[in-house]
Amino acid sequence: MIPMVDLKGQYQSFKDEIDSGILTALEATQFILGPNVQAFEKEAAEYLGVEHAISCANGTDALHLAVRAAGIKEGDEVITSPFTFIATAEAIAYVGATPVFVDIDPRTFNLDVNLIEAAITPRTKAIIPVHLFGQPVDMAPLMALAEQHKLQVIEDCAQSFGAAYGDRMTSAIGLAGCHSFFPSKNLGCYGDGGMITTNDAQLAETLRMLRNHGSKVRYHHDIIGYNSRLDELQAVILRVKLKRIEQFNAGRRRAAHRYSAALAQMPDVVPPFEDGKGRHVYHQYTLLSPRRDAINKALNEAQIANAIYYPIPLHQQTAFADTCAGVKLPVSEKVAAECLSLPIFPELTDAQVDQVLDVIRGVVSG
Repeated sequence: MIPMVDLKGQYQSFKDEIDSGILTALEATQFILGPNVQAFEKEAAEYLGVEHAISCANGTDALHLAVRAAGIKEGDEVITSPFTFIATAEAIAYVGATPVFVDIDPRTFNLDVNLIEAAITPRTKAIIPVHLFGQPVDMAPLMALAEQHKLQVIEDCAQSFGAAYGDRMTSAIGLAGCHSFFPSKNLGCYGDGGMITTNDAQLAETLRMLRNHGSKVRYHHDIIGYNSRLDELQAVILRVKLKRIEQFNAGRRRAAHRYSAALAQMPDVVPPFEDGKGRHVYHQYTLLSPRRDAINKALNEAQIANAIYYPIPLHQQTAFADTCAGVKLPVSEKVAAECLSLPIFPELTDAQVDQVLDVIRGVVSG
């Protein structure tokens, strides 16, 4: 049995440090926006190269709060990818705005920057690029286009913690960056958690109020906010793991490159693409194959975990039927029909990678 991610094995490798930190936090009994939350925000901001890191309850809230803090409202349009988890578009819909889906690049699976300008209308207020599976979006032309049309850029970094574009980390390029710390992420806690990063001091102040009932001073509520705070015990775990994020991402890249070297030699398989403009951190290792379903079946029979992210692009989801009727995005639809994600985690051994490859080889070479 090979899992998609080995959280238990990873925990065992630094169990004592996590357990000790949690016990210390329990003794301190400062559970809401306590010292570990504050320390984690500072440490994460330093690592990512941003002025402000504002933690919150989960990655969906990070997107929602960022969209609201940016002033996007009912009647506005926000351009984003159809090939992502629904949270990206939910955050837009939460404020009454309309997600406008633009097709993806067939190699990176990210927004095709060349198609964005045609989707801009007088109602367009922002772009949310998704650094999907850990591959950074080509941000230089996207930022230039946003500046030309006076659009805000909110980066969805739920799958890209530690990824870089040029010499800047993802989430340090646009107005804000939004992270998820769901357990299986490159930097994951043991429950839900999220964070928004920004270099804009006013935006940061607004975000801190929004996550805490619209309050800067206790019982003084300047705006209507939310209850969306990172748990102190999750912050303990994230602080332990943040110290090892470079090691974790290096392990993912090592396994990914071993996969790719072999898969590139197989018929009917296209391994993930690295565009050379950034550092891919492989939150998922996602190949394309017209024989996807046969590979999926063979891996399942061999007790090797695998997954399809994402089988139904967002423009084809029932939730967006009213605004996306008749919309055709052929690249997203083709990728959704052929994509398959293989096990990928820092502790994945060469022997396990080779076991996965042997199963795939048996399908496509037979």
